[in-house]
Amino acid sequence: MRLFNVLLWLCLLLASVAALAGDGGRIGLVLQIRGAIGPATADYVARSLETAENEDAELVILQMDTPGGLDTSMRDIIKSITTTSVPVVTFVAPSGSRAASAGTYILYASHVAAMAPGTNLGAATPVQLGGLPGIGGTPEGKGSEEDGSEGKDAIPAPKDAKTRKLVNDAVAYIRSLASMRGRNADWGERAVREGASLPAEEALKEGVIDLMASDLGELKQRLDGRKVSTPKGERRLATADIPLESLEPDWRNGLLSIISNPNVAYVLMLLGIYGLIYEFANPGAILPGTAGFVSLMLALYAFQLLPVNYAGLALILLGAALMVAEAFAPSFGALGMGGGLAFVIGSLILIDTEAPGFGISLPLILGLALSTGLLLFMVAGLALKARRRPVVTGREELIGAPGRALEDFDAEGHVRVHGELWVGRTHAPVTKGQPLIVTGRDGLVLLVTPEKRRD
Repeated sequence: MRLFNVLLWLCLLLASVAALAGDGGRIGLVLQIRGAIGPATADYVARSLETAENEDAELVILQMDTPGGLDTSMRDIIKSITTTSVPVVTFVAPSGSRAASAGTYILYASHVAAMAPGTNLGAATPVQLGGLPGIGGTPEGKGSEEDGSEGKDAIPAPKDAKTRKLVNDAVAYIRSLASMRGRNADWGERAVREGASLPAEEALKEGVIDLMASDLGELKQRLDGRKVSTPKGERRLATADIPLESLEPDWRNGLLSIISNPNVAYVLMLLGIYGLIYEFANPGAILPGTAGFVSLMLALYAFQLLPVNYAGLALILLGAALMVAEAFAPSFGALGMGGGLAFVIGSLILIDTEAPGFGISLPLILGLALSTGLLLFMVAGLALKARRRPVVTGREELIGAPGRALEDFDAEGHVRVHGELWVGRTHAPVTKGQPLIVTGRDGLVLLVTPEKRRD
């Protein structure tokens, strides 16, 4: 038994030595970027690259399939890539994937750009500019002096100053990335100005990407021996036999991904507003106020990460205030309808971008506006119904109440009203047991008069 243990330990030691001899002890980390690029994606990439540096990883592979995303998040990812000492390979895969819009910029910024067959990239025009006048084809086949293009396919410079600045900024950005990595800068400019796209095979011919591979195994073989430039100097990749480990998002990134979803942030904001309104209307409830405060803080944190239109946020708050005012001060629907309209318009313009995956669902907006309006009108109806009911407590309820004399008196004496003992005052003589009617109240003295007998 002891000999078996010794042999087992020797086998494990030999396996470890062989692994170290084959890959130098280094590993490759694989990050999955799927869907729209937002704050959660940027946080995931940044912290994963820090982990890769701490573990002295051989490289990091961003396996990508994205329709695009937010400009701020894209630039955060690119800053992380250009400042890390670990080589970053962006791999558009599997077949059928794409690196559109923001994905194209990230592909250009990576140390190595790779694509699988059946994938594509491009369409890098800032999304908020799509379809605006001046972005389409050049009339009469004339090029633009602004962008230096010529021929019938050239695109003129946008006429709007703001649009022109945004386009030129995006062009300068992608050309600088292309220059840094030695890629086709002219095609990158076309992707921005014209929204051009390329399949993987043509991208390789045009010098937009560095290589093609069908899967991660083939990618490792093609990367082996390639030289890349990092902030710490030139490195030669040794990837043929290294193991690849998938680095999944942790709970923090998962939470950030949830609350930075515009639909979730929108619902959190409304829950926060209504929770605080309920707490102010019913002081001491505690739970609605606490839950509302936490929800509102989470929503504000998410809005700080998202491109929020503050005019839309103000309209939502105004709409909610007007609908609440309708419940407490009924105006025959004027406040409620105005509040509902402001609420819907504010919700529609709340997120100031057309990036895919970052709009608020129209059915969600209409559903919440309708349910909120119905709830507030229901509250207003109940309040109006309660207002029309007769008073059942207090000074006003005693007027007209029946009573009975407990003794004979002609000025003041004791009477019983609603089972309670009161001092009664009258201007007519009263006999014990005689029915009385309350006509008024003077402090703790009831003004009474004998009930008239019916014939």
